[in-house]
Amino acid sequence: MSETAPQISDQTPQAKPEQPSRPVAAKSKGSGPAWLALLLALAALGAGGWSSWQLYQQREQAQQQLAQMAQAAAAAREELQQSKSDINQRLQGLPTANAIAEQHDLLVSLQGEQQRLAQSLAGLLGKSREDWRLAEAEHLLRLAMLRISALQDVDSAIALVQGADDILRAQNDPQAFAARGELIKVLEALRSLPQVDRSGLFLQLAALRGQLDQLQMLTPEYILPADAPSIASASDGSRWDELWQQLSRYVRLDLHADQDIRPLLAGQSLAQVRLTLALALEQAQWGALNGEPEVYRQALAAASDVLETYFDRDNQAVQRMQTRIGELSGQAVVAGMPPLDEALRSLQAYLKQRENGERLPPAVEEGDQ
Repeated sequence: MSETAPQISDQTPQAKPEQPSRPVAAKSKGSGPAWLALLLALAALGAGGWSSWQLYQQREQAQQQLAQMAQAAAAAREELQQSKSDINQRLQGLPTANAIAEQHDLLVSLQGEQQRLAQSLAGLLGKSREDWRLAEAEHLLRLAMLRISALQDVDSAIALVQGADDILRAQNDPQAFAARGELIKVLEALRSLPQVDRSGLFLQLAALRGQLDQLQMLTPEYILPADAPSIASASDGSRWDELWQQLSRYVRLDLHADQDIRPLLAGQSLAQVRLTLALALEQAQWGALNGEPEVYRQALAAASDVLETYFDRDNQAVQRMQTRIGELSGQAVVAGMPPLDEALRSLQAYLKQRENGERLPPAVEEGDQ
């Protein structure tokens, strides 16, 4: 711009009047590139500043990542060091090769010993089972003796003796032949016994006791009607009639001389006689339930005497009860039980012989050595 100005000043005398407009056009034409260059410089400066800021941010992020990586590496080193120390401690606690070999040898010997013990235990259990079964047979025979002696229970005794015989039969031992023979003898003797139904006798006697109220005394008691005093007082001879009614209670005229003269039973006396009969039947129940034949028969005989003495023989209820008492008197309360002592001794002898036979082989071996 400074250079164009002198040129214009030199040419002013010769220029035409229209020439002053040219410097304005030249001035506007030269300011445009300058502003453009200024804008470009500012844009380049902004881009450079932005690039510097981005580089700074990236540098900061890189430094942070490096710090985090350093921390992670330090933590990994510490964890690795801890794991290494743990592994060293575990390795120190592990046995050595010699110790492992010794433990392996001990394990092999222990397994062999366990197998030998298992075989020995199996043999002992087999023998012990047989011994238990034989002891059970002896126990069953003792129970049979108890059932026979205490309760006269033939069916239970047969079942118990049969169980003992089944145990001996399962042994399949020829030495048990004698013991089985005694058991079979007892079984046959028990099966030939008559059946004694003690509970049935007890219930039948209880039913007879329930029929006592139906029995009638020998001569009916005279009962004065309730309206007799009023009728007697209304008549002319009321005093004599009342006296006769009072005396008729204590005096009886019996025109049958061939019959035994027995006293009349009043209400209280009749109750006492029935109580006596009930007690006799109850005593017979006790004798039947406890296997006492003498008590049983004596009680029934006493009950029969009470019926014969104090009750009317022609009464059907009295006759039926008398018949039933006679039938029950013939019933067996106990049966002749066979003794089981010989069978028990034979079984115990077999058990002792078996025990001695099991102890014999070790003694023979010791003698051979």
